[in-house]
Amino acid sequence: MRTVEWRLGAAGAAVVGVAFGMGRFTFGLTLPTLRSDPSISATGLSDPLLGLIAGGTFAGFLVGIVGAPVLAARRGPRAPTTVGGACGALGALLVVLAGSPGVLAAGAVLAGSAAGWVWAPYSDLVEALAHPAARPGLLSVISTGTSGGLVLTGLVAVLAGEHWRVVWAATALGSTAAAALNLRWVAAPPVRRGGTTRRLPRLALAAPAVYAVVYQATTALGFTYAADVARSAGLAADARPALFVVIGVLGLAALATGALAVRLGPGRVAAGCLLVLGVALVLFALGGRSPGLVVLAAAVFAPAYMTGAAALAVWTADVAPEAPGRALSATMVVGALGAIVAPVVVGGLVPSLGLPVLLAAAGAASLVVGGLLSGLRSRSR
Repeated sequence: MRTVEWRLGAAGAAVVGVAFGMGRFTFGLTLPTLRSDPSISATGLSDPLLGLIAGGTFAGFLVGIVGAPVLAARRGPRAPTTVGGACGALGALLVVLAGSPGVLAAGAVLAGSAAGWVWAPYSDLVEALAHPAARPGLLSVISTGTSGGLVLTGLVAVLAGEHWRVVWAATALGSTAAAALNLRWVAAPPVRRGGTTRRLPRLALAAPAVYAVVYQATTALGFTYAADVARSAGLAADARPALFVVIGVLGLAALATGALAVRLGPGRVAAGCLLVLGVALVLFALGGRSPGLVVLAAAVFAPAYMTGAAALAVWTADVAPEAPGRALSATMVVGALGAIVAPVVVGGLVPSLGLPVLLAAAGAASLVVGGLLSGLRSRSR
């Protein structure tokens, strides 16, 4: 692998790792502690409010997805990755300083937007800077950077204990460091004038878009409520962040996504991920009965979550090789709706139906869609 490709992979993995593994999912990790913190609210934060904030973080993600291609068309594909780093740092800092639910929500939403700004532009950076044979592997490496972010977040949370603001401070520092590394190691390709006028293959992108909706909904619920389920199961407070470490470490299996997609087709890999994620959510639904079931659910969830993200990047690049960043953005705009709606709906229904029933229902839906998509054929270059 050439130096430019090695640096692109390393810097991209760092930026995506912080934006996804920290900025996007730290809210779910810290949720059990901050819900009753009197420095935020004297009466505590209700489940509907927490669900609304969680959905808001994914709404921020949607804003980033929509804004990234617009900014890339004017300033090149590296510019959105810089904006994402800034959003992650400033948003996390706001949460650290938050003294009210409003400030907490604003910071969490801004930090959550970082992932939307940074993910799709790397498809264009890989297309512009890497040799064609190296692209599937690089996309897998960059997407799997999330594993490193999750491990780091979990370890910091273990050390921080009940001091949840420390985890957000680490997110702010990580966002700053990753953005600086990206500016130093990743070249800024020239702006492609007229590139946004290319028509995307909408019919071919329909299946990836459906996948993205269900994938985003299931993973949003998993990360939002995993720590809450662990608490219900009786898992010690200082052990709950270890679930994120488990997800991060086992998620490294996604490094093989590029090779697997070439062999089986990215669509089939993605469908398989939905099947596994469905099983994981059902296990989370049952997890309140036993700490062992919670750990098993996290172990099942991990490789499917990480492989699913990488598979979507490879799949959209396969379908639209001349505009991979725009193709990924288009599917994620649709997919983000699942991530926004799922936590809000579940949070609103928890008081009446209970979290286990809702997680089981979401898992069943993921199994059904995964089964339907597994019968589709997908080409691979």
